Amino acid sequence: MKILIASDIHGDAQSCDALLSLFDTHKPDLLLLLGDLLYHGPRNPIPEHYDPKRVAELLSAHRDHILCVRGNCDGEVDQMMVDFPILSETAMLFVDGKVWMAAHGHRAGANPAENDIPSLPAGGVFLSGHTHVPVNNVDETGILRINPGSVTFPKGESKKQCLLYEDGIFNTLYID
Repeated sequence: MKILIASDIHGDAQSCDALLSLFDTHKPDLLLLLGDLLYHGPRNPIPEHYDPKRVAELLSAHRDHILCVRGNCDGEVDQMMVDFPILSETAMLFVDGKVWMAAHGHRAGANPAENDIPSLPAGGVFLSGHTHVPVNNVDETGILRINPGSVTFPKGESKKQCLLYEDGIFNTLYID
């Protein structure tokens, strides 16, 4: 299975369009969105290409391939703007023989030192966004923790980016 994984679009139409160009180029089976789709949030500046209505249209055009979890900036009004479910706090997937859990990361996964995610089997994968900082490491319980970073507001030393999962490997793709 091939999966494109992205988080924290925050209403930036240019970044969303670039993400969907990667989707069209790589042709994954699934676009996994880890929340914060339309609203920029009170802690972020307004993106230069802020157009949440356009982002909703762009994403809704790909609705048949999207699985999304709710971010801390996503609300009921955002759900009214898109044609796919966005309000589930978590999603569980079974990918290539492994259990994956996806969450935004502002609740489950917010404190990795406290091992604050629901029980996953060793070798499981926990995916989250929220911090805008890419992560790819195995914790002390054998869980692979993945954060794709942000397609709009990268933090730390990261760039605008997402991940492409294929054949057991997570590869970073950069947003132009």
